[in-house]
Amino acid sequence: MRALTEQDVRTSFVNCSKGEAKRLSVPRDLDSRPWEDLDFFGWRDRTAHERAYLVTERGDRLVGVAFRLSATRPGPRPSMCSVCLTTHPGQGVSLLAAPKAGKSGRDGNTVGLYMCTDFACSLYVRGKKEPEPGGRFEESLTVDEKVARALTNLGGFLDRLST
Repeated sequence: MRALTEQDVRTSFVNCSKGEAKRLSVPRDLDSRPWEDLDFFGWRDRTAHERAYLVTERGDRLVGVAFRLSATRPGPRPSMCSVCLTTHPGQGVSLLAAPKAGKSGRDGNTVGLYMCTDFACSLYVRGKKEPEPGGRFEESLTVDEKVARALTNLGGFLDRLST
């Protein structure tokens, strides 16, 4: 993914108003992110902990999504991220609810996504960040194939968001 600026982030959102995008809390350390290893940029709002955001490249444009943290699964039972297929114990996977884009979202319709709470999917599939033991299944896929699968999974969510 290319390096993002605060302006890139704020203008990318498809499911919130321009005013909401202008007010959201963008991390200040954009210049220190490992952009070459990221397929998307995701973060939790440090001031409104029930809010999270994700920005990714889709074709030749950026697509930003605003989420509400719907739930984390407490307890020792592991949960699997639906993007990168990494398993995490406890609160390592969150259910994120995103208002749909356009009129449907303004009418209250949402789409949910189980995702790594730390938004590190790109790093997990590349082996740059290790989950707890047992968090990744042994697969015969190459790293490029795992990245492609994660992007396909994220793309499926983005398709549901805009329909």
